[in-house]
Parts: sequence; structure tokens; C-alpha cells
Amino acid sequence: MDKEKVKRAAIEYIDSIAGLLKGISRDIHAHPELGGHEFYASQLLTDIVATKSFCIKRNICEFPTAFVASKGKGKVPIAFLAEYDALPKIGHACGHNLIAAMAIGAALALSSVAEDYFETALIGCPAEETIGAKVVMAAAGYFDGYRAVFITHPGNENYIGGTSYASHPIRITFRGRSAHIAGADRGINALDALVLFYQGIKMLQAQCSQKNIIGGIITQGGVAPNVVPDIAEAKFSVRASCSEYLETVLLPKVRRLGQGVAQMMDASVEMFNYEPLLRELKQDEQLMELYIRNMQELGEKVHQRKPDEASGSTDVGNVSYRSPTIHPTIYIGAGLEAHTLDFEGAAGAEYAQERLLIGAKAMVLTAIDVF
Repeated sequence: MDKEKVKRAAIEYIDSIAGLLKGISRDIHAHPELGGHEFYASQLLTDIVATKSFCIKRNICEFPTAFVASKGKGKVPIAFLAEYDALPKIGHACGHNLIAAMAIGAALALSSVAEDYFETALIGCPAEETIGAKVVMAAAGYFDGYRAVFITHPGNENYIGGTSYASHPIRITFRGRSAHIAGADRGINALDALVLFYQGIKMLQAQCSQKNIIGGIITQGGVAPNVVPDIAEAKFSVRASCSEYLETVLLPKVRRLGQGVAQMMDASVEMFNYEPLLRELKQDEQLMELYIRNMQELGEKVHQRKPDEASGSTDVGNVSYRSPTIHPTIYIGAGLEAHTLDFEGAAGAEYAQERLLIGAKAMVLTAIDVF
């Protein structure tokens, strides 16, 4: 394979379908759908790749909007991940319309100019903002065996590297015994137990040997101020820089704290992880080097984050445990913060539609380098 010739052809191909890719992004942006219900976006993407002779599998892991579309006779399997779910009330305030357009652009380009060398997959991944379908899909093996997996996120700078927090949210419920606050029977106050647990969490964090984040809200605390609450419930977001530390050290400490408080208050306690484990993101160093080089060839500067620099949590972390993965960010505007109306506006603006072409090109050029 003449790599430089194929790279030039890939860039020219993306330029030739620029109108299509911008239209995909705008269309998804104009039709925001919540996680698991992205029927319009999923159909739009699969209809397009079907016209390019991709083989499409739908309803992956019983997610009706998940799909795997593949094409190519080559021996080097490459995957591009598309996300397309929106947020309640503020639509595509995380720019998943752009993620989908960049992914399909890279997949169409690679399959068109290097079909004999690569097996190209476009994998549709629903519900990133909620349950994280990639967690289930990864456990089922849908990301296994790829030489490289790519997904690019819009943001307020060009960067690559760093990681994400492993996350495993927990719901805790204390049960006591109801009574009137002025009665002879004082009951067992479940809310008191929950408040003690909440205070204990703050002390527990200070004792941890690794960086962690624990935030919580009380979702149930009683029905009337003159009645001793017999049930109190809270949800906690429990995150750490390493999923092994999270699962073997931090969460067991949280559970022991809950059990200790319940015993002290003569209450009972139930603890349940109400969302699946999101692992920390492990970005492949060689892919990062190739990506930076290709971005520079495209006239872009890229900031490389430190390996332990984390921001947020993502189900792409689970993918990175199965195959070499990178998750760069492409600049679409200064000072933007995800999950805001400003970001939603930027994700639909013309400038972002131009930037998605850079994101698609950088991914496909890096994929070609993998060969």
C-alpha cells in the first residue's frame, strides 16, 4: 500500500462528502433523542452506510438503536464509534451529533479508499449519557479484536491523552421503625442513620490513598416532620482514578461504613449499584503519537494531557480495556463547557460543522498509519 497516496485519497474523499457529513450533524442536532430512544439518528446513519454496501447488524445486546456496520476485505480491523443521544431539555449539549458525523465520515473514507487493506466498522453506541450501552456491548465482546478504535469528542481545545474516572454509582437505603416524634416509642430514625452515613463519607474520603470523588443526594427522607422516618434513601456517585481500586478498596469501605452506621443505629441497610461499572479510559500511546502527527499535518496543534489527568467518566473506558483506543477532543469554540446551552448552540453552529471534517480526517489518517 502506498500510504501517502491512500491518505491523500482519504482527505479528498472526506472533502467530497463534506455536505453529507454536515447534513448528518445538523439533522441529528435538530432531532435530539434521549438515550435508548435514538431511533431517528440510528436509522439515519444505517441508511447511509447501507447505500455504501456495509453489512449491518442491528439491535445489539437488545439495544434497539445500537448497530454494527462493517465493510472491507482487508485483514486489519478498525472501528469508529458513533454516539448520538442527547440530554433532557438541552438537546445536543455534549455534541454527540458531531461525534456521529465524524465517525461515519472516517468509516466511509477508510472503506472507500482502502477496502482491500482494512475491515472497517462503524459501531453505533446508544445511551452514553445514561446507562452507557458500551459497557454491555464491551462485556459481550463487540469491541474485541480491533487493531484500533477511534472516537472524537467536541470541546474547547484540541487535546488527547489523560484518562477518565472509573465510576460505579450506589444507592443506599436505611430502614428503621416509624413512630410519632412525641410518642413514648421513639422509633428508629432512618434519616438520622442516613445523615450519619453522609457525614461519614466525607471522613472516609480523607482516608483514601488514591484520588476519588464521592457526591450524593438524598432521594427520600420521610413523609412528615412529626413522624420518625422509617425509610431514608440516597444515591451516591462513587468515582476513582482506577477501577480496581474503586471495586476492591473504595466501594467496600463505603459498604462497611453503611453497615457500621446501621448497626450503631439499630437500623437495617441495603446497598445496590444502580448503574454498571464504568472503567477508566486507557488511551493507546502509539495511536496517540500517530494522531498528534496527523493533526499537525492538518495544520492543527494538539495539547497532550498527562496520563493521570482525568475529567468525567465515560463508557469508552470499557472499550479501551478490550482493544487499543484513543478518545481525542476537537476544538469547536473557546470557553465551552459540556452540558450547557452554550455548548448545544456551538454544536449546531457552522464553525463546528467545519471542525468535524478535521476530526474525521485525523481519525482516518491515523487508521491508515496503523497498517
